[in-house]
Amino acid sequence: MPFGCVTLGDKKDYNQPSEVTDRYDLGQVIKTEEFCEIFRAKEKTSGKLYTCKKFLKRDGRKVRKAAKNEIIILKMVKHPNILQLVDVYITRKEYFIFLELATGREVFDWILDQGYYSEKDTSNVIRQVLEAVAYLHSLKIVHRNLKLENLVYYNRLKNSKIVISDFHLAKLENGLIKEPCGTPEYLAPEVVGRQRYGRPVDCWAIGVIMYILLSGNPPFYEEADEDDYENHDKNLFRKILAGDYEFDPPYWDDISQAAKELVTRLMEVEQDQRITAEEAISHEWISGNAASDKNIKDGVCAQIEKNFARAKWKKAVRVTTLMKRLRAPEQTEPAASTATTTTTDTAAPPAPTTDATTATTATAATEAPKEPSG
Repeated sequence: MPFGCVTLGDKKDYNQPSEVTDRYDLGQVIKTEEFCEIFRAKEKTSGKLYTCKKFLKRDGRKVRKAAKNEIIILKMVKHPNILQLVDVYITRKEYFIFLELATGREVFDWILDQGYYSEKDTSNVIRQVLEAVAYLHSLKIVHRNLKLENLVYYNRLKNSKIVISDFHLAKLENGLIKEPCGTPEYLAPEVVGRQRYGRPVDCWAIGVIMYILLSGNPPFYEEADEDDYENHDKNLFRKILAGDYEFDPPYWDDISQAAKELVTRLMEVEQDQRITAEEAISHEWISGNAASDKNIKDGVCAQIEKNFARAKWKKAVRVTTLMKRLRAPEQTEPAASTATTTTTDTAAPPAPTTDATTATTATAATEAPKEPSG
């Protein structure tokens, strides 16, 4: 399928809005995300359904940068476990990004609906994520925002594949990366500690996902009052920096030693010692027969419903990531003098903001070419 105006660096005429509507019927907004609105779109000639993400240029430089970045990265990738780019239109006022439509459920919802759920089911999910991430890493792309909300089933068939979405924070690793960003509960220690980092941050996030899927609990958790996210983040980050998590009974009593060993290797505090995605695929819990087939649904679902479905932790994740970027300290100044008044802990990033006008997460996205001139 031909693309619209996708060569962002060229001095090329903008698409006209009519070109979008001539080709697609855009339905009502089905979801609003950090930088864009999401529609279900139908191609008029074929009747095929797609997902359309619309970014408004008037919402600021950071939104424009996020849109450009997502286009650049998605044009580079083609993998069965990555939601594929279909079409792009850039008008004077908007970016329209058309993607494959995933009609399946989020992983949490899928687990809750199963009559039987075991380590083998989790291993199948993690294997697919690892294969997609190993592919990205082979292209030197770091996703930087892997989390359960970005993993969905492609359709509702029993053996549906998992697909990864949301690439506006993905970045090419041309040397180690400096700009810290991402979702607090999934951040690797090197990001929290404002060190230079790279592809290992994605493996850490997969370890967090695996921990949650096997126990129903987050590995790093900090209770927070409804409006006290400043202290929530500060204490959470201290735990992440120290790798302060445990395989608590009774939640881990029935989980195999191989599963625990892989989690430990994925959540190795030292990024240089962390297992890679390619290495993890060869781990016995993924490629062998080490994953138990014992039904762990009751225990996992009870904790999912407690921690996520109704929940303080899930609510905290969504609020703290609404428009958040971790600010790196100036090289010439101590971290305590950075643009935050929330903490003097050099390892702790600033408290979150829920001011949608700041839209700060995207400032860490890949540098994109200047917009074409009309």
